[in-house]
Amino acid sequence: MANGEPIVSLHGVQKWFGDLHVLQDINLDVGHGEVVVLIGPSGSGKSTLCRTINRLETIDEGTILIDGQKLPEEGKGLAQLRADVGMVFQSFNLFAHKTVLENVTVGPIKVRKASRKEAEARAHELLERVGVDGQAAKYPAQLSGGQQQRVAIARALAMNPKVMLFDEPTSALDPEMIKEVLDTMVDLAKQGMTMIVVTHEMGFARTAAQRVLFMADGRIVEQNSPEQFFTNPESERAKDFLSKILKH
Repeated sequence: MANGEPIVSLHGVQKWFGDLHVLQDINLDVGHGEVVVLIGPSGSGKSTLCRTINRLETIDEGTILIDGQKLPEEGKGLAQLRADVGMVFQSFNLFAHKTVLENVTVGPIKVRKASRKEAEARAHELLERVGVDGQAAKYPAQLSGGQQQRVAIARALAMNPKVMLFDEPTSALDPEMIKEVLDTMVDLAKQGMTMIVVTHEMGFARTAAQRVLFMADGRIVEQNSPEQFFTNPESERAKDFLSKILKH
């Protein structure tokens, strides 16, 4: 790590679902401002790995540190940790009964104890940044999928997280909406946000990632710069995966 301690650190992480060993001895350090993209076949453990970082999934062995702190088990500490680790899901998970503005302000007011005035000013700034401030008074159901996902990104950013996790953020979107969400994510990456992204979008992996991690069967099989990984993958597993997806 060029700049001191990693912001996210996984050591010897193991996870089973019954007999299925879904995460096998995962070791990973992510530096401040680094963009790491996880790719690999379905069922390789990418989403599970992403979800262990804010403890949406528990682990069976190993340790996970966020900014040097071990993940708390539950209670207030866990809520605080989740505030530091923004998460954007495949399904936008917005509160349907709250307006866009309320969706973005509820966390800062409740968890960060911001005043409504502060929270709303910040929310408008973030909604502007992701290009949906004009929709602030609407409800999620009145927005397109791409707009909802950009609101979800603004909502996560409103907590001033130390790291952002994206779990297949475009897989529920129509093709023309994918670009607007990926463009928003590329902008975030350029502004120095630490990001861990699970995606099938190879174009995003090529342009925005500093490091690509290729997972298969619960393991990190290889990791490299996008340039190296896409032009010269080292493992047979990665070569096979790329040959299948890059032909189309």
